[in-house]
Amino acid sequence: MIFKWCRGIPTSRLTSITGFQPLATGAAEHESALERDFVALTAFLDSHASITSQPITLSFRHDGRARRYTPDFLVRLSSLRTELIKVKYQADLDANEEQLRPAFAVAHAWANQSGAVFRTVTAHEIRCPTLVNAKRLLPLRRFPIKLEIAVRVLTVVGSLEEPTFGRVAAALNADPSVAVATIWRLISRGQLRVDVTAPITLDTMLELP
Repeated sequence: MIFKWCRGIPTSRLTSITGFQPLATGAAEHESALERDFVALTAFLDSHASITSQPITLSFRHDGRARRYTPDFLVRLSSLRTELIKVKYQADLDANEEQLRPAFAVAHAWANQSGAVFRTVTAHEIRCPTLVNAKRLLPLRRFPIKLEIAVRVLTVVGSLEEPTFGRVAAALNADPSVAVATIWRLISRGQLRVDVTAPITLDTMLELP
């Protein structure tokens, strides 16, 4: 197998983009609902992650034929790990295994030479309980927060033996809607920690980072 790579954007990309998500590190484009959910989940789990859509097109030869392959995303995480990503339904991976194998081999080779890791991400990994929380919390990161109430929230969380969402809100002696909104926004910014793999309710335990 012979391959080469180029960093140009495929011409088909100009007509196939269906949307984008504004992130702290720049807008991330997506071509499907599953890709959209991948971006949301990745940005939620790592607010400093850089997500580039269709970052590279790989040209290679297989069985004497010229082929091209474009992975979906290049993700640079705050941990300094870099991942080349293909988002795919497991059924599609299974049905097209033979066709995808040489393209994935080229992607692995490029990633190895570039200090990155190539991996496929399926709907099973993306559409997990954490995604539900991500979709609710991500937009809240852009909302303003009342500093005085935020300080009181953090103080109460540190003082209560069992600081559940409901107990903290009740202990603030503030407008309930403001108290609840402040707690949600602190969670969204990572200033309060919760179990993001479970639904967030009034019984959810709050922790300081």
